[in-house]
Amino acid sequence: MTSIDAVAHKYRVLNCGHLAHGLAALLSAAEANALSYLDLVEQLVDLELQGRETNRLAANLRKAGFPVIKRLEEFDDRHQTTITKRQVSQLLDLRFLEERANLVFIGPPGVGKTHLAVGIGLKALEAGYKVLFTTALALVETLELAELRGELKKKIAGLLKFDLPIIDELGYLPMNRQGLYNLFQLINGLYEYRSVILTTNKDFTNWGEFFRDENVAVPIVDRLIHHSHVFMLGGESYRLKQKIGN
Repeated sequence: MTSIDAVAHKYRVLNCGHLAHGLAALLSAAEANALSYLDLVEQLVDLELQGRETNRLAANLRKAGFPVIKRLEEFDDRHQTTITKRQVSQLLDLRFLEERANLVFIGPPGVGKTHLAVGIGLKALEAGYKVLFTTALALVETLELAELRGELKKKIAGLLKFDLPIIDELGYLPMNRQGLYNLFQLINGLYEYRSVILTTNKDFTNWGEFFRDENVAVPIVDRLIHHSHVFMLGGESYRLKQKIGN
């Protein structure tokens, strides 16, 4: 008579580890509830599919590189004077991804730009999209290193595989000329092909301060704001208010 362990081993050989792990429990439940053969087979398949989906989401979450997990449900809009909960909720249908539109959050430090970017990114990831979070500084350094190794095109091609790159803190530090041109190549590759979420502490009229080259700054800005939703965030620093409150 075939044992459960023997059958479970065969499932492992077929790379159905979730099914193998839960086989005994499912068989006991099926016997207790007098399930039909068809219902049992369906539950077995569902168990494996659910396990694989959980693993896929976990792997994509690791690859996304979020610095912290910030949910939109945790966003405190009481300190935000210029963006409403309704405006944020309207983004959650993720239509902007289908439209290849960008989201740009502009405002001073501490008003929730990164929180919103991460929260929307998590929603997109859970919906099956591949998301990448990076600061602008880390991105420029990554592209510069790839350029020095003669692998810039390869690196950009790899970044284009993500459905939603999130570029955080653009404008906090100025860029050198080579970094600027590398960034332009990436933005040009993403243009009308992928959506981007961008956070910055400077409005577009002041981007020359860190781009240092209007000839490249203008086409970068043009590609970022074309087909985009721009949100100007105001209010006092949420982090500062928390620190003062403590």
